[in-house]
Amino acid sequence: MYAPTSTNSPRSGPTSGDHDALTDFDGAGEILRAWGNGLRPDPDLTVSEWADRHRMLSGRASAEPGRYRTVRTPYMREIMDRLSPGDPTQRIVFMKAAQVGATEAGNNWIGFAIHQAPGPMLAVQPTVELAKRNSRQRIDPLIDESPELRERVKPARSRDAGNTMLSKEFAGGILIMTGANSAVGLRSTPARYIFLDEVDAYPASAEEEGDPVTLAEARSLTFAHRRKVLLVSTPTIRGMSRIEREYEASDQRRFFVPCPHCGAMQWLKFDRLRWQKGRPETAEYHCEGCETPIAEHHKTAMLEGGEWRATATAADPTTVGYHLSALYSPIGWLSWERIVRAWGAAQGSDEAIKAFRNTILGETWVETGEAPDWQRLYDRRERWTSGTVPAGGLFLTAGADVQKDRIEVDVWAWGRGLESWLVDHVVIEGGPDRHDAWSELTALLDRSWPHERGAHLRIARLAIDTGYEAPAVYSWSRAQGFGQVSPVKGVEGFNRSSPVSGPTFVDATEGGKRLRRGARLWTVAVSTFKAETYRFLRLARPTEEEMADGAAFPPGSVHLPHWVENEWLKQFVAEQLVTVRTKRGFARLEWQKLRERNEALDCRVYARAAAWIAGADRWPDEKWRDLEDQLGAAPTDPDPAGQINRPGQAPQGKRRSDWLGRRGGWF
Repeated sequence: MYAPTSTNSPRSGPTSGDHDALTDFDGAGEILRAWGNGLRPDPDLTVSEWADRHRMLSGRASAEPGRYRTVRTPYMREIMDRLSPGDPTQRIVFMKAAQVGATEAGNNWIGFAIHQAPGPMLAVQPTVELAKRNSRQRIDPLIDESPELRERVKPARSRDAGNTMLSKEFAGGILIMTGANSAVGLRSTPARYIFLDEVDAYPASAEEEGDPVTLAEARSLTFAHRRKVLLVSTPTIRGMSRIEREYEASDQRRFFVPCPHCGAMQWLKFDRLRWQKGRPETAEYHCEGCETPIAEHHKTAMLEGGEWRATATAADPTTVGYHLSALYSPIGWLSWERIVRAWGAAQGSDEAIKAFRNTILGETWVETGEAPDWQRLYDRRERWTSGTVPAGGLFLTAGADVQKDRIEVDVWAWGRGLESWLVDHVVIEGGPDRHDAWSELTALLDRSWPHERGAHLRIARLAIDTGYEAPAVYSWSRAQGFGQVSPVKGVEGFNRSSPVSGPTFVDATEGGKRLRRGARLWTVAVSTFKAETYRFLRLARPTEEEMADGAAFPPGSVHLPHWVENEWLKQFVAEQLVTVRTKRGFARLEWQKLRERNEALDCRVYARAAAWIAGADRWPDEKWRDLEDQLGAAPTDPDPAGQINRPGQAPQGKRRSDWLGRRGGWF
């Protein structure tokens, strides 16, 4: 039987007499100090304290380079500190105006997590391209300008798969950056921290796999109470805004600031900003308590004395919500005078007022969506030569709606400011199963319409719906070439960042053979263009006397010809926007039909999408001037075949594709 002995083994470590000998060499002191520093715990900082101590702003990414100072935007302190691990809050919602420092606060959180509380983090932008841009313009400078981060995140290398434009590895965690349009990116990895930026610009669904916010937040559920989710956005449309819905479900905090005269605490409202008519520089804020005017130079002290106060009870106690308008913008950023000037410049344009409410006030826009009276449109019809493009029209697009027994096509002319004229309405009998119907549609692409200035215009781009007999639409579109024809798929919902997305490649069938990725499909947020059309129809028009004095139609005006019939007009206003309640009690906007047939409205939406795809929403003034010059110039020199060509007219005897490539378009 084994019995332990009492013999002592020699010590493996040095004895006290040997200690001095082990440290008696050059550099021993530095090693001991480094070892001691390694044993010392990191300081228990909040996110705002970390930013003030370690964050440096680069001249590449900031208008005020140098050390970050939370005191510059005091309203961001509490929001950032809610993101600290020691705070029990799990979800932070921030509905705000543009340019109030929210994105930099989110980047402070990213830096804090890398340095102080490492873990997997997911940062989501509206699209993958925006995520790449944010990585280059924001995240790379964040790391490069902060030594504590630079030593923890290795620079991107071709052989280092963990550190790329969209992923940054660091000890204890990884930062994944992706777009809300990428389902793969949203479900790629579990994440303790989730930063959802500009959520109102997210698509309704990430590649048809569901709501991007829901997909992203699902990545954090396994972290339970340790997770942190930050949702940030300027709002868009009432009933469709994600950030408004989240804010209304929160405790709805407002930033209360003291009056420098009476001390009354209040949150700033636009209707209390007053100025002398025509003199924005006189803008002052009138206190709710004493009605004394407050000059803007008091704003710095007011912000320093401000505090967030809840104005509601949250449905979820782990969620807090904040709202902030640009009225709080620090001195040197957006002044009250500039806000007043922006308000004045927006008058007369629903679209401009909508942008003001969204980006300056941080509030949603209420879309009426009320269908205009078709009889009013009938009375407003205009007379110009039938089949002729009026002088203001600079290029043509068409929208085609495929039905079981016919294909309906509307041709629209577009001018500056998206002013538009209905040029032609064509009904091709027979539907998609009739070969001759497609031949007639092809002939329409070859047709030209005379312009009032003497040129002839062809259709720059035709958008055709794929909702019925999509394989036949894809096959015909391939045969015509995607440079002039765009198959489209309508989806419900509004999309602020891009009402048209794509193209995405889909399978097509040609001659009974399946072609992988053989067609290009564009996705259209039809609600956006329907609401825009109704806004344009409600625009006030100049009277005959005003036009005689040189007054012009406002941008976006819709001109309808005298030959348009009652049935077409009824189809044009066949839907209205209504508010419905979801099972969870949230408000949602939905387009509903007032009558069965609505082809005219659908064709308008597709033609409008075609104009967007052609680039009309993004053309600079030089492009519009070039179109005007082409239509108004004298005939050009004869081409090599001896034919005289007018601007906007394809050279005779040449293929359309040759002319398209040389001229850059069908105008």
